[in-house]
Amino acid sequence: MALLTQTPYKQRAFDLHGLTGISDHTLEVHFGLYAGYVKNTNLLNEQLVDMTQNGQTASPAYAELTRRLGFEYNGMVLHEWYFGNMKPDTGGDISSSSALGRALGESFGDIETWKKDFTAIGGMRGVGWAVTYLDPATGRLSNHWITLHEDGNVAGFKPIVVMDVWEHAFLLDYKPAERPKYIESFLANLDTGAAEARLTGAADRPIG
Repeated sequence: MALLTQTPYKQRAFDLHGLTGISDHTLEVHFGLYAGYVKNTNLLNEQLVDMTQNGQTASPAYAELTRRLGFEYNGMVLHEWYFGNMKPDTGGDISSSSALGRALGESFGDIETWKKDFTAIGGMRGVGWAVTYLDPATGRLSNHWITLHEDGNVAGFKPIVVMDVWEHAFLLDYKPAERPKYIESFLANLDTGAAEARLTGAADRPIG
């Protein structure tokens, strides 16, 4: 369903210069792709608002644009979660005594098991996302594969760790077969403070 508003989303800025294993050039290209999702989300939303106001909601064009909005909208949001959970010089180490470490231990047995499972999901063939989600009803964390941007998101679950594994996220730095090296770099740049803030409710995705 279209959002019945004319207020556009704004592209957010992320200062990620100097990440380990993910070049500034890759980030520059990636930010450009993200900007495209913001632009297309706003454009589709405007078109759907106009069609709704003009009584065109029963048309095939309305249905197709609505389906397309799911792709563009999720592309925008997931990129904001992704860029927002990386930071230079973090090391990516998760303390077992932290709230995040304890939650991972309770859900997966230990942090290393979570990391192995998350890495395995991120390494699967195809383009998409690997996401560690929180089930707010149970407090349980679980890893999921998101095909493209919209297929596989669990309704009501909250993203805690979000990794882009579309090829544009790493091909300028690694060969296609070297995706595991990119995943290792992502984990080395993981902003554990941001992930923990999401878990504890101290921070959500800021609205652009």
